[in-house]
Amino acid sequence: MSDQNKKLNKGELIDIKSLIGDADGGDYSLDDIMAEFGHSPPPASTGKVVPFPGTQPLPKLNPEDLEEPGGPEGPEDSEDPEDLDDPEDLDDPEDLNDPEELEEPEEPPERQPAPVIPFPQEESVLSAFIKDLGKKADDYADHMFAEDEAIDKEEVRRLERLIPGTDQEEEPPPDPRWRRPKPREAPPPDTPPQQLAKRYGRGLKWMRLRVLLLFLLAALSLAQTLIPLAGASWIPPMDKMENQCWLSAGLLGLGILLAFDVLFTGIVRAFRLRFGMDTMAALACGFTLADGMDLAASGGPVRLPYSLVCLTGLFFLLHGAYHKRCALRLSCRTAAAAASPYRVTLEPGMWNDRDTYCKWSGSPEGFGSQIQSDDGAQRIFRRICPLLFLGDIAFAVMVSADYPERRLWALSALFAATTAFGGSLVYGRPFHKAARRLTPSGAALAGWPGVACSRGGGQVLITDGDLFPPGYVELNGFKVMGDFPAERVVAYTATLIRDSGSGLEKLFHDQLRTMGGLMRNANSLVCHEGGGLSANIRGDQVLVGSAAFMKLMKVKLPQGLNVKSAVFCAIDGRLAGIFALSYTLPDTVFPALESLMLERVGPVLATRDFNLIPAMLQQRFKLAADKMAFPTIQRRRELSDPDREHEGLLAALLCREGLLPFAESITAAKRLRWAVRLGAALCCGGSLLGMLLAAYLTSVGAYTSLSPLNLLFYLLTWLAPVWFLSGWVHRF
Repeated sequence: MSDQNKKLNKGELIDIKSLIGDADGGDYSLDDIMAEFGHSPPPASTGKVVPFPGTQPLPKLNPEDLEEPGGPEGPEDSEDPEDLDDPEDLDDPEDLNDPEELEEPEEPPERQPAPVIPFPQEESVLSAFIKDLGKKADDYADHMFAEDEAIDKEEVRRLERLIPGTDQEEEPPPDPRWRRPKPREAPPPDTPPQQLAKRYGRGLKWMRLRVLLLFLLAALSLAQTLIPLAGASWIPPMDKMENQCWLSAGLLGLGILLAFDVLFTGIVRAFRLRFGMDTMAALACGFTLADGMDLAASGGPVRLPYSLVCLTGLFFLLHGAYHKRCALRLSCRTAAAAASPYRVTLEPGMWNDRDTYCKWSGSPEGFGSQIQSDDGAQRIFRRICPLLFLGDIAFAVMVSADYPERRLWALSALFAATTAFGGSLVYGRPFHKAARRLTPSGAALAGWPGVACSRGGGQVLITDGDLFPPGYVELNGFKVMGDFPAERVVAYTATLIRDSGSGLEKLFHDQLRTMGGLMRNANSLVCHEGGGLSANIRGDQVLVGSAAFMKLMKVKLPQGLNVKSAVFCAIDGRLAGIFALSYTLPDTVFPALESLMLERVGPVLATRDFNLIPAMLQQRFKLAADKMAFPTIQRRRELSDPDREHEGLLAALLCREGLLPFAESITAAKRLRWAVRLGAALCCGGSLLGMLLAAYLTSVGAYTSLSPLNLLFYLLTWLAPVWFLSGWVHRF
């Protein structure tokens, strides 16, 4: 080996020794460092040569055979050939023992503390999660911007401009228990409306005459009460109180005979445990008549019986029954005017999980049964009147326990005070006024069941025929483009419109008949969201739709085309025909929509005519289209499907086209229900308070405070809001 190589080997060994010395003098041992990086600690070396990473592993040694470095047996005793740097040195072993070539210091050089690089601390779970989340966000942003660059923004803006916006339904919540239908009573027989109209029409004139006679009897009784208060005196023999009592009882007896049919119905209702205000009126008249006859026969206290109160109550009772019969007769006559009327039903959860009114062609089935059902006021009274009856009897018994002579007076006063004057008027009068409002429009409410269901009606489906009945859309003319035959273009267009169920079907069918053409058979009909139709007819690809649809399908239109409403037909991608249409909105649509929105009934446009979109209705006719729901094309076809099964309750029957009778029947039903419920509540409140006041005054014997005139004023006060409320229903 040359001298130069020996010097190089000597220098490398000295550097290795210095590295070993620096490593041993730090705060961390080599074992700790290797363990920190996940490696097993290296075996103890017998010499001062440190194995570098990547070399062959050292043989496993017994720890007992190892000694501390620098001990009596130092590295000089090691005979492991792997401790040598160069295998060529083995040829000359003297080179290893040459003191000039390899000088080992007696003492290790002074070890300087090497700079210690702190290792990264272990990250917490939260820190690692935040770092991972940030990395995912960066990756998502890179992909998002990459996709955004790939989208043609001009194409997106073109589609947004040509395709109308639609409304989506919300996910329906789970059906709560309170919305489950309650078991209903056995309905009355379904009598045809013609027979019911004849039945309700019998005796109406005589009933009206009896109402007038009762009014005269009540006026005579009022005069009998006011004459003594005015300071006038009766001529003999009417100057005696006994005769005055007989006169009062006689007037009441005549009133009972005039209203006998209504009172008899109330008595029969009581035996069937269905008390009503007519039952309370019958009991009040009976006890008052007995009290008047007792006063006339025994000459009791100087007072008059409550004949004035009972006669006034009979007048309002018969007056309300007359109104109800007139309303029933009008409704049945209207329902019988058409053999196949439109049925207005309230379909549960039809749109956006809300009950929706739907109009469809059908029969008057079920109308006769619902019109004969008990009204809403009777259903409330048959729950409250039994309590009033028991309370009157209990208070009368308590009063007569200490004062037996007050028994008839207490019974008469209590029942007269609890018989509300508006018990019969609360439903009969507003129902009559609503029927008179709906009859000219050709609508008839289907009794109280149809009125009561209006509580949940929050939406109404509006179709092509509702907005534009027959005759309000006209064909101003058409033009055939290119070399297409006119009959072929009209036939293709009429075929697609017929198959789509559009409201323009009759218009194009009539035009085709005038030309002597025939309909074709279309295959693969597709209704597009952009406002058009596509199908295959005899191998031709036919497109029918609006101008926006033609632009969407990239069909070239003539330059300078200025047609507001038209139907375009394209065959195999070429424009074949243009049909100019004229839409005329009926004047009745505006008040109809206004009345619906005032009652918080939201219109849902279930139109099939591709021209009838919210933008067109708002721009051309100034309708509040932003307050109308506009479903997708497939959903609109489902909602307006004529073959759809209807499970809703019948609300009304319509005998005329258009939106006006449809909207008026819904509005009248909602207002009638609200008026009847509130009026019945007022009647019950007045009766309950009257019972308590009468019980107190009879217990203290306050004959003057509980006079017939004072009691009449009290009952008329509670009648006033019911009277004005019943006159508000038809004012819309």
